[in-house]
Amino acid sequence: MEKLKIAGGYPLKGTVRISGAKNSAVALIPATILAESPVTIEGLPDISDVEILKDLLEEIGGKVELSDDFAMTVDPSAMISMPLPNGKVKKLRASYYLMGAMLGRFKKAVIGLPGGCHLGPRPIDQHIKGFEALGARITNEQGAIYLRADELRGARIYLDVVSVGATINIMLAAVRAKGRTIIENAAKEPEIIDVATLLTNMGARIKGAGTDVIRIDGVDQLHGCQHTIIPDRIEAGTYMILGAAVGEGVLIDNVIPLHLESLIAKLREMGVQVETGDDQIYVSGSRELKAVDIKTLVYPGFPTDLQQPFTSLLTKAAGSSVVTDTIYGARFKHIDELRRMNANIKVEGRSAIINGPVQLQGAKVKASDLRAGAALVIAGLIAEGVTEVTGLEHIDRGYSNLVEKLNGLGATIWREALTKEEVEQLENT
Repeated sequence: MEKLKIAGGYPLKGTVRISGAKNSAVALIPATILAESPVTIEGLPDISDVEILKDLLEEIGGKVELSDDFAMTVDPSAMISMPLPNGKVKKLRASYYLMGAMLGRFKKAVIGLPGGCHLGPRPIDQHIKGFEALGARITNEQGAIYLRADELRGARIYLDVVSVGATINIMLAAVRAKGRTIIENAAKEPEIIDVATLLTNMGARIKGAGTDVIRIDGVDQLHGCQHTIIPDRIEAGTYMILGAAVGEGVLIDNVIPLHLESLIAKLREMGVQVETGDDQIYVSGSRELKAVDIKTLVYPGFPTDLQQPFTSLLTKAAGSSVVTDTIYGARFKHIDELRRMNANIKVEGRSAIINGPVQLQGAKVKASDLRAGAALVIAGLIAEGVTEVTGLEHIDRGYSNLVEKLNGLGATIWREALTKEEVEQLENT
């Protein structure tokens, strides 16, 4: 077990290259189950979720090779529908994509209830509604979801709430169903288009990905292909926020600016200099930042995954800012930790009210989830003195080579092993 130590107050400058999208990777890798021959996905991020999914595919009989540059080749030809009720499945939320993929290929699956970050209730009822509409029988037995179908048939499915996970999962199950499936009120995130592109390259027939109505005509089988993952817009957004907070000119490379328009607009509203190119974004901070209000919304609105990092930036803004999370109401566990660092923030219902500017102070803080971890790293870079961040297992799930990338920009940040006493203290909190 390790902690992250950050010496704050150093201005950042230079170029950082963005890795492949975590939220795509965790769906693209399970999607390879649907093919009958090898699939190669290039540009995957170097994160723990990718390693866990590799192990899970190997558990069900897949032959998986992961190269040094994080290209993964999956040979799914010998895979079987082996139950995955426990173990690694519980380590990541996106293990639920195994349900759609295994149901699509084998017409049955047994998957343990997924784990991941604790952000309040994130039910999979829309996923189950979709699977049942396609003809699956679903039961919850001893903490695992059992999915069984004699055959899958296309259906018209209306999602009661816009859900990225449900949209992708239904898409995975439907590509090998008989007949046409129509998903209405579908999510429009770039990661959905990425998964649809992979499936289309494998021989699936999908139209409308990226709109709120997706049409899928089922096919009997899918074949292998080669696919390059899109850049991670949330990692890119995190570095943009960091550049706004402590940057003297940070160039974010390998990014799709269109995916970040809501963040770009808010940074400019605060007085941050943001310039966009074809696949690059340049951000330079300002001495005087203005308070702004943000409300998280489904894409193309402001991403809930950037709400927590943005809150750290708002501690530098003059005036009162309000951050409202309409997606995950419980996504404010980082606020108490920011208060330890001298932030002036209070939470009222689904909103956090940030009064600034204040000078953050280094402190010992703990990441409760992935994006809370990013918020605390940004706060540590802003703060006077040294900040210690524990809970690095959360950060490692979504940020590839974070320490190396930040040090490359001029930060002073390093990892240290926890002492025996610190480990005991953490286990007791």
